[in-house]
Amino acid sequence: MAQGTGSINSDYKDWEWSADAGERARLLQSPSVETVPKSGESQGNGLGATSALGAVFIVVNAALGAGLLNFPAAFSMAGGVAAGITLQMCMLIFIIGGLVILAYCSQASNERTYQEVVWAVCGKVPGVLCEVAIAVYTFGTCIAFLIIIGDQEDKIIAALVTEPEEAGNSHWYMDRKFTISITAFLLILPLSIPKEIGFQKYASSLSVIGTWYVTAVIIIKYIWPDKELVPVEIPTSPSTWTAVFNAMPTICFGFQCHVSSVPVFNSMKQPEVKTWGAVVTAAMVIALFVYTGTGVCGFLTFGAGVEQDVLLSYPSNDIPVALARAFIILCVLTSYPILHFCGRAVLEGLWLRYTGVTVEEDVVRERRRRLLQTVSWFLLTLLLALFIPDIGKVISVIGGLAACFIFVFPGLCLIQAKLSEIQETRSISWWAQVSYGVFMVTLGAFIFGQTTANAIFVDLTA
Repeated sequence: MAQGTGSINSDYKDWEWSADAGERARLLQSPSVETVPKSGESQGNGLGATSALGAVFIVVNAALGAGLLNFPAAFSMAGGVAAGITLQMCMLIFIIGGLVILAYCSQASNERTYQEVVWAVCGKVPGVLCEVAIAVYTFGTCIAFLIIIGDQEDKIIAALVTEPEEAGNSHWYMDRKFTISITAFLLILPLSIPKEIGFQKYASSLSVIGTWYVTAVIIIKYIWPDKELVPVEIPTSPSTWTAVFNAMPTICFGFQCHVSSVPVFNSMKQPEVKTWGAVVTAAMVIALFVYTGTGVCGFLTFGAGVEQDVLLSYPSNDIPVALARAFIILCVLTSYPILHFCGRAVLEGLWLRYTGVTVEEDVVRERRRRLLQTVSWFLLTLLLALFIPDIGKVISVIGGLAACFIFVFPGLCLIQAKLSEIQETRSISWWAQVSYGVFMVTLGAFIFGQTTANAIFVDLTA
């Protein structure tokens, strides 16, 4: 994308924005990313520490996660393998395009995180909406993580208990609500309270290994299936033309790594848009193979009868699958504090800008407010997770928000960045890029509206 001369939206200076308040937004970057301070040298001088290959790994790390458990069910909703793969391939073009646009706008605005780019390029209102969306998205993802913990613990406990199951005769300590709660209070809450979470970056690498193992198990179980694993029915086409769109939230949720992509781009030794395009293309192709392998093999193993969490479809006493469940629990235990940390940082940034208080002036009250925010966040997500039956209902809602991060905000940034350029004549390339931005915003708004309306309708009629 050619970069003309111009000024980026000056509304970014509203609300008494300062470097101190902006430092809160820096916390949204991945714990695995090391960047130079914004006040340091320019982006193009190669002061970043991350190589192109390292950036590929970090982006893959950000994309892959527990969301892959829902992909077999998404293929079932889409109407089969052909429809699911086609939908992924079509959306992947725009997913990669959004990542490149964010890098381009990051250079144009000289900002280093997702929400800072939106603030600088699009102004105050889109910036606030972006930060609120990030907070809601991370909140919903934390709920999904707690539901996943309950799903996996149910199966693990069922495998450990040797006595026959009788209706109404289960022990209180085997109850799902108790197991989720005790795990959350003992492991997740202590990890969520600290002010910094740099120690989590090593656990994140283990989580990536876990997701690869889960994919390998699902593929192997399809190639060499157990005798009792017989698919109920394998759809080959969608039931209705609108059914294909029901798979979109899962795909958006799975491939959404855009919020953490801007800090990754700025951490590179040579943060150039062209190089970044190659990085994100390679990363998304890797993620595509993982998600497609999981979705196709899990769907073909169980057909239309696949659970929203595919691991629930396997027998409790399957040892390789039990190890996969343990990996997923570990992945979720380390991911919840990171997601909570991101949401808390956004809320903190909004509070500091609203009150106009700098970080230094707010040190005394920061600890008390952080504890209140953390405990409130934790208890609300836990309460909702205890009464929501499956991850499909949560993903159907937050998947629509993921579409905003992938399509709407990058599209708005591209449009505003091009409109801010001062040019005597506007070339065909300029019009093409503005049109592409408009299309991205329209597509993202459609996905968000359709998936959110469908999720609400399904919940009301359930």
